[in-house]
This record gives sequence, structure tokens and C-alpha cells, in this order.
Amino acid sequence: MGLWVQVRLGQSSNNLNESENAYMTVRTMKINDYEQVYALWLSTPNMGLNNVDDSKDGIARYLSRNPDTCFVAENDGDIIGVILSGHDGRRGYIHHAAVAEDIQRCGVGTLLVNAALLALERENITKVAFTVFGKNEKGNAFWEKNGFHARPDLIYRDKALVELLRIDT
Repeated sequence: MGLWVQVRLGQSSNNLNESENAYMTVRTMKINDYEQVYALWLSTPNMGLNNVDDSKDGIARYLSRNPDTCFVAENDGDIIGVILSGHDGRRGYIHHAAVAEDIQRCGVGTLLVNAALLALERENITKVAFTVFGKNEKGNAFWEKNGFHARPDLIYRDKALVELLRIDT
């Protein structure tokens, strides 16, 4: 069950005027969106990508496991926002949420987060986790404003099972 909604953007933007172009569509992400999504990630400061998990094949695997919980926002055919979310049956996870810099503060990010949370709730997920770089002040402020709180009692750890090339923006 996918989601599709069209809404008027909340505030004026340099790239959107008050005409019909000020509308966006939020829908489930498909692999055909990959090129635009990847370009958006690369143009967004403080993203942490790698050459394996964030390759087209890696994202295709993620979408096949999470077909109803990943979303893009479009304006006039251009992807202006994205959020990947999925779960392990117990806990939900958000990855690589991004909104084009010139469209930020227009409600796109909040709408994408709400779509992802609703989709996870529909799959009986009761809690969501994610990581954000500490230096990402805008991102951390956004998440705090949307009700997500830092957990200073936790230490994030990971271990690569294959060699990964980090791509930090």
C-alpha cells in the first residue's frame, strides 16, 4: 500500500513561485527515482553515504525490503526531498532524509517524516531510531523540533563487513 499526496508548499522559495509550481507530491520511492535521489544526497551537506549501501543495487535491495516506507517529494517532476525508512520487525529506522537546500523550511521535510512514521505505524512499529552527524546543526535542530531527542546514554558503533568507501558531503 503506497502513499500519494499533493500539497501546496508552506513558504515562498527562490525556486517556487505562487503558481501551480508551488505544489509538491509525496509518494513512495521507486528505484527509477535513484539518480535524482542520489544527486540530492550528494548536494546535501552532512550526508554520510558509501559506495555499496548507497549504490543503485544497494538502494534497490532496501526498497525491496521496505516498499511502502520510503518516500520522495516532487515538484514539477524534480525530486526535492527524500526519506528512507524501514524496520526489522521491532524497531523502525530512518536513513538519508534530505530536502533540497533552497526548498528547506517549506514543510517538505516534516511531511516526509510524517509519511514515514505513518507507514511504520501501519506496520506495527512503535519506536524509530536514526543517526545524525553531531556537526549537522540544521539537521539536529530539525529532528529536535519534530520530537526526536538525542540519547546521550548511547554510543553508536558499527563494523563494515566489506570494504566501503565513505562519501561524506
